[in-house]
Amino acid sequence: MKEQNHIWILMARKLSGEATPEEIAELERFQQQHPEMTYSLQLLADLWRAQKPADPADATEADQAFSRHLTRMTLRDLQPSAAETSMPGAVAPRTPSRPQTRDLIRNYFITTLRSLRRNKGFTAINISGLAIGLASAIVLILWIRNELSFDQFHQKSDRIYIALTRAPLDGRPDVESRTPSVMGPVLKTGYPRQIEEVVRMNWVHAFVFSVGDKHQDIEGYLCDPGFFRLFSFPLLEGDTATALQSPRGVVLTARLAKKLFGNVDPLGRTVNVDSTHNFVVTAVMKDQPPNTRFQFEYLLPWSYTKEVHWEEPRWQSASIFTYVLMRPGVTEAMANQAMRMVIHSHAPDVRSEVFFHPMRKWHLYSNFVDGQATGGEINFVHMLAVIAGFILLIACINYMNLSTARSIRRARETGIRKIVGAGRGSLICRFLGESLVLAVVAGVLALGIVIIALPWFDHLVDTRLTIPYGDAWFWLGGLGFILFTGLLAGSYPAFYLSAFKPVKVLRGHFKTIHALVTPRRVLVVFQFAFAITFIICTIVIYRQFDYTWNRKTGYDKTGLAFVYIKGDIARNFAPIRNDLLNSGVVSTLTRSDAPISEIWSWNDGYTWPGKDPWQRTAFIQYHTDRNYVTTMGLKLLAGRDIDIGKYPADSTAILLNQEAVRRMSLADPIGTMLKENGNTWHVVGVINDFVTGSLFNSIVPIVIRGSSPTASFGTLTFRFAEHPPIGESEAKLTAILKKYNPNYPLEYYYVDKYDKAKLQGDVHFGTLAALFAGMAIFISCLGLFGLSAYMAESRLREVGVRKVLGASIMRLTALLSKDFLILVMIAFIIASPVAWWFMRQWLDGIPYHINMNWWIFALTGLLSILIAIGTVGYQAVRAALTNPVLVLRTD
Repeated sequence: MKEQNHIWILMARKLSGEATPEEIAELERFQQQHPEMTYSLQLLADLWRAQKPADPADATEADQAFSRHLTRMTLRDLQPSAAETSMPGAVAPRTPSRPQTRDLIRNYFITTLRSLRRNKGFTAINISGLAIGLASAIVLILWIRNELSFDQFHQKSDRIYIALTRAPLDGRPDVESRTPSVMGPVLKTGYPRQIEEVVRMNWVHAFVFSVGDKHQDIEGYLCDPGFFRLFSFPLLEGDTATALQSPRGVVLTARLAKKLFGNVDPLGRTVNVDSTHNFVVTAVMKDQPPNTRFQFEYLLPWSYTKEVHWEEPRWQSASIFTYVLMRPGVTEAMANQAMRMVIHSHAPDVRSEVFFHPMRKWHLYSNFVDGQATGGEINFVHMLAVIAGFILLIACINYMNLSTARSIRRARETGIRKIVGAGRGSLICRFLGESLVLAVVAGVLALGIVIIALPWFDHLVDTRLTIPYGDAWFWLGGLGFILFTGLLAGSYPAFYLSAFKPVKVLRGHFKTIHALVTPRRVLVVFQFAFAITFIICTIVIYRQFDYTWNRKTGYDKTGLAFVYIKGDIARNFAPIRNDLLNSGVVSTLTRSDAPISEIWSWNDGYTWPGKDPWQRTAFIQYHTDRNYVTTMGLKLLAGRDIDIGKYPADSTAILLNQEAVRRMSLADPIGTMLKENGNTWHVVGVINDFVTGSLFNSIVPIVIRGSSPTASFGTLTFRFAEHPPIGESEAKLTAILKKYNPNYPLEYYYVDKYDKAKLQGDVHFGTLAALFAGMAIFISCLGLFGLSAYMAESRLREVGVRKVLGASIMRLTALLSKDFLILVMIAFIIASPVAWWFMRQWLDGIPYHINMNWWIFALTGLLSILIAIGTVGYQAVRAALTNPVLVLRTD
């Protein structure tokens, strides 16, 4: 072994030009004595002469590296061999010291940086691909973290439940989240062994809070005093035990307190609610975090329900939310068994059964089909996780392709390292070190991208994500995530490159793989299959949104607008109506309990001649005073419109839409008498079907009831006249409403814009799909670019020979691009059925949806081919333009 090491030292001195004639003669003598080393020494000499760097700076660097290697070999030669140390009195060699280990690691790091610096283009593409993939994954992980943490900050979250009801509806079990308001006290007093506290909550959108000349139209809740015994919303001022005990006490959030009182301490001060009653601020609550279902600005005591005439004593009416705090040890199953029939026991005609849904499932598992939980937001979380995983995976695949694309260049490096003694493990560590360095750099860059892009992303998808800078687990997890990415991305190149046989490589017998199926081709097919799936899904999603956006609703939205009836509008309705009509601002107007595009009430208590007594059919319900059909632009198919002024008996009149007539199986509905909770209604007209609630909804049965002029209405809907111009009409409208309702902020809504605003959440979903589809396509194109670079480099000699034999540049470009087009077509064939299945599942959950036409897939296939041609074309043309003389003269 010592003689062989001495041979390598002599060979190194000979190649560097430092050997004396005596050393050269000694080297020749050693070669004669050890003929088995002659071939390796000759390969080393040929490689040294062939790889002389053209740049003097690189030559100097190479000479210095060689000198360092020569020094290491000399030191190695001076150490005693194992045989020598086994002799009596011999001293064992010392193990490498810590400074030597640090030097080795430093050497690895320096050589890694040099390798990356010498290949700036590949390094930039690798870092950018990994950075974009990591940034996308980080954003999605932050989103997943936000979804999983919903309402998990409450200290008693494991014992908090919401009461739900299950009952047959149109022949199928249906789950309803609203319950009778009388049920809460019965649960608390009737089941003390199971229930510790009950809180009823009723959502309020119609109250205006006023302090002096400051008016805030905001949303909140009416709730029972035990609210803070269930939910852990901290108070900045006040006492949780007494905050909601007073019938004239109100709890404000810090946001609302700031708006109403500025920097003045609000505790004990008076707030006017709806120009009707004064309330004293008993507590100021810290603003809620974004990851809770309870987003409100104030809490009013439940006792106020009686004063606004919203109290509903009937068990048949489900209108509020009921939350319960179970006693320790009481399970969900125990509570369901004990209280399942509580509604039916108090109202035998109601077939609803009660069950309890735990807080941990509220956000993620609140979709019910046929009365059973079938998921919910958890499906969205799973989708985000899959997208994050796949985007990161294709970024890693991109790195693998780009790294193995350099295999020809790095094969000789691997060969020479193995000849001079490097083991495969050492090479694997070196290549993994390169990928880890790139991953760390990409991780830092990705974090910078996330910090810059997160506010824009929050605005784009209407969410509030934050980076938890103070969470040590986040940083530890992020570091582990980056290291995992580096190891995943570098694993295949490390094992692939370290497996090269040095003899074959240095002989020039290193062959690239031209098999039909190779790992690299499989990876590119996977990348593009995922990207094409994203493209198809994005096109389908946007077509569905466009289809819904332009759906005919069944009523005329032109110039149709509404205001909520608040403050003095109800009391001054008669003069407001006269002024609006006499001024020519509006052509017609009507009062109703809700906007035509909203569902505020439904009723399953109607009976009619021939109805099955066990059949339960839910009807969407509106009530109005007059001119409803005319104002909304509906079509009157039979009978007449409701008009309380002209027909006072119309307070018991009713309009049915076509779907309601079909559900009732009425041949001649005009004059039919309907009964509901002891009241009798007579049908005076039939109108066309129209869409309400979500534009994605199917047509539902609707009844529109007449109400007396003194009834409580929620909205005033009107249609602007064609003349004067809309700007002048809006100014007159504002002046008239301010005249009769001066203490309230004026807000009116155009129905068409109001409907489109409700679609914003779905539009955000489409934007999210398009955004990450673009990222997947971009990273996939980087991978394709890497494979095309590999192809161009490995086939340069073939291209040179073909050019010498007369092949044109166009023919060569087509030849080099053909393989990639085949890969893209294979990816398209794989992606099409996958995308069809996913979109079929999504569309089946939407009552009003498009059909997936063949042209969507054809367009996607064509677009994918164009993307591939654009990506590969550069490398193909560049290879075709290479001078064959420069390529062939090296052989």
